[in-house]
Amino acid sequence: MADYKQDAKQLLEDIGGPENISAVSHCATRMRFVLNDASKADVKKIEDIPAVKGTFTQAGQFQVIIGNDVATFYNEFSKISGKEGVSKDEVKAASKQNQNPIQRAMSVLAEIFSPIIPAIVVGGLILGFRNILEGVPMGYLDGQTIVEVSQFWNGVNSFLWLIGEAIFHFLPVGITWSIAKKMGTTQILGIVLGITLVSPQLLNAYAVAETAAADIPFWDFGFFQIDMIGYQAQVIPAMLAGFLLAYLELGLRKVIPQAVSMIFVPFFALVPTVLIAHTVLGPIGWIIGGWISSLVYAGLGSSVNWLFGALFGFLYSPLVITGLHHMSNAIDLQLIADYGGTNLWPMIALSNIAQGSAVLAIIFLHRGDKKEEQVSIPAAISCYLGVTEPAMFGINIKYVYPFVAAMIGSGLAGMVSTIFNVTANSIGVGGLPGILSIQNQYWFVFIICMVIAIVVPFALTVVFRKYNIFNKSDQAIEASQPELGQ
Repeated sequence: MADYKQDAKQLLEDIGGPENISAVSHCATRMRFVLNDASKADVKKIEDIPAVKGTFTQAGQFQVIIGNDVATFYNEFSKISGKEGVSKDEVKAASKQNQNPIQRAMSVLAEIFSPIIPAIVVGGLILGFRNILEGVPMGYLDGQTIVEVSQFWNGVNSFLWLIGEAIFHFLPVGITWSIAKKMGTTQILGIVLGITLVSPQLLNAYAVAETAAADIPFWDFGFFQIDMIGYQAQVIPAMLAGFLLAYLELGLRKVIPQAVSMIFVPFFALVPTVLIAHTVLGPIGWIIGGWISSLVYAGLGSSVNWLFGALFGFLYSPLVITGLHHMSNAIDLQLIADYGGTNLWPMIALSNIAQGSAVLAIIFLHRGDKKEEQVSIPAAISCYLGVTEPAMFGINIKYVYPFVAAMIGSGLAGMVSTIFNVTANSIGVGGLPGILSIQNQYWFVFIICMVIAIVVPFALTVVFRKYNIFNKSDQAIEASQPELGQ
């Protein structure tokens, strides 16, 4: 087992001492700090520590990449610093003091959608597989689909929809639960609220458009009526209702005596929220969600959709740096609900691939640098599997020119993707496995887009370095380490 005592001691000194640490925790590969004064951290010295693979700052946290031994390193750091770790949620709460209002809003979005992303990814894979079973004519089956000739696969296809429907149609339940969890309120109330938005008693949201107004069921209270319409797969109505429930509960806790709070807080929080959700928030949220998805869809379907795709592909990676990329989750889910698929998500997967390809070029250009390979090789693999932060913060932004090369490659791939209307069934596994979520008829075009996202960033990274374009950081590093230029 490696001895990290000296490295931990050095990190404590270079980060500004224990008095500069407001909170500290670790995740799978990184130490996460909330610093009282970020300017006291000497990034250059920290990155020279043997155990450190890189650093970056995101969402108010100063993060130090250690690798798979981070837990061992963390234990040594705790002993030396006297700083006991806190949970990642507590670190996130502390880090908000370093965020501006926009970053805080995006952080809230991230914390709402992060817990439900795994289910959405599973749902996307299931939809993709079902599309193959029921939508792809097979030559060896005389042009018939698999489900048309096989009772077994027909049964599998039908069974898988049980899971797919639970994930997408009942998405509001996951959103309202996640908001309750994030806000520290009663999670079961969040779940119940979500169920009231998608209950089988209500007219399914997908059936509203084809149902005559006279046939829409309603609750009749004598002097007013409320339409019994569900909000299956709707994102904005669920978010508005979830936040109303959370803030009502938090407010009621302050005024209702604790002795009777278990009875009256849930009742006076849930019942008014459900009523307001179906009379005010639901309809308003439906309209807002429709506006957002229509606006994005109009851009993707306009005569200048190539420009929209190029700009989104080019700018997505900078959005990741700011945290603003989390808003795309809500837009993706709204597009899926309104149009049966999303054109944004394929471009996100292509951006991941582009960042990984730029790192691949850095591995090629800096081959032999063992310290850097400890960061770059896992980062490239991570990118190709859909997680870009280690690559961007550990390699590409440090050198600048690979980051720009990846942005250009992503922009070109996004442009082609948009021109040919490449559509994903849902959010899926990013990077190379993203093709599994792409609707079958767009697979060939998406493969071409992936080739662009691999070749262009790799080639541009090599060209930029050769002709000294955007590579001042690289030159400075090579000046201090001449062997890297050999």
